[in-house]
Amino acid sequence: MLSTDELPLAQRWELLLPHQERLYRLARVRLAAHQDAEDCVQEALLRAAGHRGLDAERVGPFLTSITLRLCADVYRRRERARRYLYQRSFAPETASGPEETACAAAEGAWMLQQVQRLEGREREVILARIEGTSTREAASRLGISTKAAEGAFTRARARLRRWHGASLTVG
Repeated sequence: MLSTDELPLAQRWELLLPHQERLYRLARVRLAAHQDAEDCVQEALLRAAGHRGLDAERVGPFLTSITLRLCADVYRRRERARRYLYQRSFAPETASGPEETACAAAEGAWMLQQVQRLEGREREVILARIEGTSTREAASRLGISTKAAEGAFTRARARLRRWHGASLTVG
């Protein structure tokens, strides 16, 4: 094992910099923004340059490992922020006035009417879920598998969503 602890910093960088392009390509495939890819590569190089006990023979795999982990961290951060913003954008308003309450009640009544348009299992599963039963309980009560109930529930929700969207565009 060739330890780089004794090497001057300039020689350490000479050992690391030839990997920069390869690391950038590796990061670019995994991240949408090229700035994020560049940041990951720079951070990986900095961490490797300051790492005690850096093995000169294993610099490539070491840099690859650091870069991949940094890419995963960026992805996780972005995904967490996206989920947070998504939840915040669809959170119900707490201070709704009488107009919002009336509109929500009318929309709920309309949606219940649309449920009656559903057929067979889709209607039965949706009605069971409206009553507050779980999909598993609804499946048991209807004598079908849980997967069949989940599929019927998903199809029913998609159909209701389409009908709702169409009603908004008709105006």
